[in-house]
Amino acid sequence: MTALEHSDSIVIAASADAVYALVSDVTRTGEWSPICQECWWNDGGSADVVGSTFTGRNVTADRTWETVSTVAVAIPGTEFAWLVGDSFVRWGYTLEAIDENSTQLTESWLFTEQGIEYFHTKFGDRAQEEIENRRANALDGIPRTLAAIKAIAES
Repeated sequence: MTALEHSDSIVIAASADAVYALVSDVTRTGEWSPICQECWWNDGGSADVVGSTFTGRNVTADRTWETVSTVAVAIPGTEFAWLVGDSFVRWGYTLEAIDENSTQLTESWLFTEQGIEYFHTKFGDRAQEEIENRRANALDGIPRTLAAIKAIAES
């Protein structure tokens, strides 16, 4: 098995610190994500603390579900990333300051080998279809998410 991954980037007319403050505020995720409609911190967690957990509520035409994620990287102005479930998927944002008022924001998605194995256990014969659905959602959602973040950051 091999992991599935995708990333895309956009330039935003805002400082890396301002963009980081936006994307690391998981409670705002519903403002830009086409699938994750709401997130909240668990047990007083925070974007500043690696290991903090948050819950996300996801909605598609077919279903609604919640996931628990753990902050994996929290480097202000540079990178914010989290792991979904038991390291099944890694989502993240990396930021590169172009100058003091513009930032290249990259969103990345990695469906890990553990995630692929878990899906085969959970979904059996439907696993590949479910994995492909997640891949298609990431391919469609990442550029939409980046465009929405850019619009918010630049407003």
